[in-house]
Amino acid sequence: MTVYNINLGIGWASSGVEYAQAYRANVFRKIKQAAKFVFTDMIQQENIAHLTRNIGFQDDEIIWLYTYFTDIKIAPTSVNLSEIKAKIPGKMTRMEQNGKIVRCFYDDNQFFFTAYLTYDDQELVDRVEYVSRGNLIRKDYFSYTKVYSEYYSPKDNKAHLEKRHFFNEDGSIAYEEIIDGDKSVFRFPDKILYSKEELIAYFMDSLELTSQDTVILDRSTGVGQQVFRHHGQAKLGVVVHAEHFSENVTTDRNILWNNYYDYQFTNADVVDFFITATDDQNTLLAEQFNKYLKKQPRIVTIPVGSIDHLCYPESRRKDFSLITASRLASEKHIDWLVKAVIEAHKVLPDLTFDIYGKGGEEKLLREIISNASAESYISLKGHQDLSKVYADYELYLTASTSEGFGLTLMEAVGSGLPLIGFDVRYGNTTFVKDGKNGFLTPKEKDPVESKIVESFASKIIEYFSLEDREPMHQHSYEIARAYLTPVIEEKWAELLRSFGQ
Repeated sequence: MTVYNINLGIGWASSGVEYAQAYRANVFRKIKQAAKFVFTDMIQQENIAHLTRNIGFQDDEIIWLYTYFTDIKIAPTSVNLSEIKAKIPGKMTRMEQNGKIVRCFYDDNQFFFTAYLTYDDQELVDRVEYVSRGNLIRKDYFSYTKVYSEYYSPKDNKAHLEKRHFFNEDGSIAYEEIIDGDKSVFRFPDKILYSKEELIAYFMDSLELTSQDTVILDRSTGVGQQVFRHHGQAKLGVVVHAEHFSENVTTDRNILWNNYYDYQFTNADVVDFFITATDDQNTLLAEQFNKYLKKQPRIVTIPVGSIDHLCYPESRRKDFSLITASRLASEKHIDWLVKAVIEAHKVLPDLTFDIYGKGGEEKLLREIISNASAESYISLKGHQDLSKVYADYELYLTASTSEGFGLTLMEAVGSGLPLIGFDVRYGNTTFVKDGKNGFLTPKEKDPVESKIVESFASKIIEYFSLEDREPMHQHSYEIARAYLTPVIEEKWAELLRSFGQ
């Protein structure tokens, strides 16, 4: 019996969905539940093994749609640059290197290839691009062998992708993808599939699912219908990772579901169970199913993460220290937090604020910090393992206006941190009990940045004005006990046992 978890893509700056899956993988290992995590996007910039290993998956837990039909295993890159050079006829005339990019020239520059290395201090090659007489002709992608190749031809002064060959370990072609713009045809030795949707369906059928298996859909865009139609006798579950409806346009008669869940909710009769991360969302979703769809599907609450143990500081927490951790994305509103800390610092000059994470807002945040000359007390720390870091701090800040769960919130309370955030569903109200382990600040329908900044700054000052902050730390630890890994393990085991698995 195997649990198949369906997702789309993964990157270095993974979202909460991927981290939730990584947590789930860890739980399944501990309860000795066989599980596979399926990624269906075409991933080109990196060997998928590097991305999945980065957040804690094991190679044998991963299925990548495009190598599933080959005998190539998920594995880190081990092909060396010297192996690439050895296969190029002619004499190399020069080589240039800039970090992880190496360019080798042949035949008086009529031909060259560009190798993209895994690391800039090693010669392991993730992919190679070949250019002849100024035209890109091929790209090869590697792990421990050549995984697939892309073939190009010039068209309108641009390189036009015509096809991909996906290989077996011995170099034979397992199947090919013929590409015309955004349309693809997949040609196998015994069949032709005329779209990626058909490829997904073929994949699902190839799993030969039985009543002992379970399929869990984490993301559905472009794959949901095929998973619904081709899960066979397996149990089908849907994880609700985010806010599931639009409150602004929902009336007493009609509800606007989140586009990512509309198909699954509309076809709830096919779903054996839905999973929400919090009891609050479970209750609300059940009420809405009954009210708007006259349906009572099974909904279970299983947090998308867990903590192995409560983490206590090895020494005294740093006085007046603040932390936040998330993707540096606009919807996380880290800029509001930075500005609030700048204001609070005027009253609390010992205040420090460390921001962990990477993302597109990094440049903006650096500009705000620089313009306020706040470099001495506000720092961007990048992506780090925070498991032992949270406990060094006194207070956690979050300005996200919507959290389906909030893995970092769970991790923060697991280290005894009080929190300050908006009074919004579902993560904040789950992990922050106003006045007991932090503060919830109202979220206005039409937010005004200056008022938000002022509100957060005042809450920061209020917290550090408390004579005894230890009760807030202890209340966070009490909240965290419900998310210890053995508790979550039992929730998953109970769900699977209910299906006789």
